[in-house]
Amino acid sequence: MKISTKGRYGLRAMIDLAAYGAAGNPVFLSDIAKRQGVSEKYLEHIFGTLNKAGLVKALRGRKGGYLLQKQPDEISLKEIIAALEGPCSLVDCVSDVKACQKVETCITRDVWKILGKKIEEFLNGYTLSTLVRMQGEKARQDTIMYHI
Repeated sequence: MKISTKGRYGLRAMIDLAAYGAAGNPVFLSDIAKRQGVSEKYLEHIFGTLNKAGLVKALRGRKGGYLLQKQPDEISLKEIIAALEGPCSLVDCVSDVKACQKVETCITRDVWKILGKKIEEFLNGYTLSTLVRMQGEKARQDTIMYHI
């Protein structure tokens, strides 16, 4: 499983949105683009996908921008990655039994299934609020190290 640029940038943008939109204030895509060093046009595409998945909503007008659809502690890393990358399936035979003739006898399918569940458990173990907190801690550590 390899996370694409869309997945990586989308996750960073969601963390940014959760951090800067914490008070329920809409966040401009242009501000996220500047802070994250990502093209605003590319973020429009990513946020379109996140909107369809029900993770963000767009507000139009002068005071518009983007908001999270749910609280940051209700959005898992798995939800974000699944919205941007699709289902977490390492090999076709795990999600589609017709993809392999040896599905009943192949031990590697069982291994991929177990690994997929472990990855899913890991991704479910992190929420957007956890990632925002971790980002804040990392920023403080970087500041401390800079001043030493």
